[in-house]
Amino acid sequence: MAAPSDEEGAVGPRCHQRSPAMLDVPFLPFSAFLGALGLLCVAMVGTWCQHWRGGFSLDGSSRTFNWHPVLMVTGLVVLYGAAALVYRIPHTWSGPKLPWKVLHGSLALGVFVLTVLGLAAVFCFHNSQGTPNMYSLHSWMGLATVLLFSCQWAAGFGAFLLPWAPTWLRALYKPIHVFFGSTILMLSVASCMSGINEKLFFSLKNGTMAYKLLPAEAVFANTLGLLILIFGVLVVAALARPSWKRPDSDSPDSRQPLLSAGR
Repeated sequence: MAAPSDEEGAVGPRCHQRSPAMLDVPFLPFSAFLGALGLLCVAMVGTWCQHWRGGFSLDGSSRTFNWHPVLMVTGLVVLYGAAALVYRIPHTWSGPKLPWKVLHGSLALGVFVLTVLGLAAVFCFHNSQGTPNMYSLHSWMGLATVLLFSCQWAAGFGAFLLPWAPTWLRALYKPIHVFFGSTILMLSVASCMSGINEKLFFSLKNGTMAYKLLPAEAVFANTLGLLILIFGVLVVAALARPSWKRPDSDSPDSRQPLLSAGR
């Protein structure tokens, strides 16, 4: 490591160097913990819907609605977090970048598919029960998140995987893509937490199972919401950590689109 310059002074560099050392966690153990936490979130939302909310079906009943939280947590939170962290894997820092671009885009496409299915489940349930759509803050926030994610995926595909985007445009759009990647994840987390809270308020209304009495279902679902929040915060923290970022490369492959423009 280069010695600090005279202009930097004695106190500032020492503080700057000591802080990362205290928080120095290897990426692979961290990502394994994050993966286990994500799987726990998916298992818990599935358990909640199966054990307390009656399970799953496609008959337009509340059991059809139960697909909605499972698909949204799996897609817009856990799988989205995995897609966001693809470029933080040290193995991706060397060799061709194109396969990792394809993996990143494919995972994001999987998120989109799960999200569409999750929206279809809730709209099917509302329509079959005669319940109005898009009246709650949760639904507004969720739809805004889905629309923003769709635009993010389309713009990323056009800028980084198709041949018509010039290098200067990719360089200009890259920090915007990274910023909105983290923003969309936190919006997804907020939407899931508000959805869990809304579902509990709607479902736990009678005197013996009122939400304010904290029955077992409420404790379980509240814990799920907190774990989703922790997962999202840890993903954003990993994305922001400088030492885990893929080194910029000026190699032609780093700018290689999925399809080559015809000559």
